[in-house]
Amino acid sequence: MLIGYARVSKADGSQSLDLQKDALIAADVPESQTYSDQASGKKDDRPGLEACLKSLRVGDILVVWKLDRLGRSLHHLVKTVTMLTERGVGLKVLTGQGAAIDTTTAAGRLSFGIFAALAEFESELIHERTMAGLQAARARGRTGGRKFALTKAQVRLAQAAMANRDTSVAELCKELKIRPVTLYRYVDPNGNLRAYGKRVLNP
Repeated sequence: MLIGYARVSKADGSQSLDLQKDALIAADVPESQTYSDQASGKKDDRPGLEACLKSLRVGDILVVWKLDRLGRSLHHLVKTVTMLTERGVGLKVLTGQGAAIDTTTAAGRLSFGIFAALAEFESELIHERTMAGLQAARARGRTGGRKFALTKAQVRLAQAAMANRDTSVAELCKELKIRPVTLYRYVDPNGNLRAYGKRVLNP
């Protein structure tokens, strides 16, 4: 069975699903078997896609207008299509980049294999650049990682203050110029050190 999925990025009505749905119908996808979302592709919460993936059975073919309608990134797309393949579900892309992908055919599987190789290559490049950047920074006496919001003295102050039941969290945060959520990364409500606090005091 052919199952369709369509997505537009904005939910304010400024974008329409009609073009994608018309293309899916032209590709023989039943309108009743088409799922859709009005959400950014970067969002994990896409109920239409979740319902679509749950509905797929062995032998079904998922049809999308363009490859970018399906995933957030090249890596995410490869992961999704690999999962579909393992479930015995095919994927067919109608137009745009990736239009040659039809995992029900040998040529289509070859095209997907190229995309998968590119995703792995991209991931390795990002890792190599990150490690090279950190190594260069360390060579110059700098360490990578997130900058701490509190100094050692401020962490000790927060410890002592939070150990006192009369301390106002709002007043303490105002004095430290941070938000409560930041404070609780360093100490708990009783003044005990948390992960960030330990890293500041014991670098």
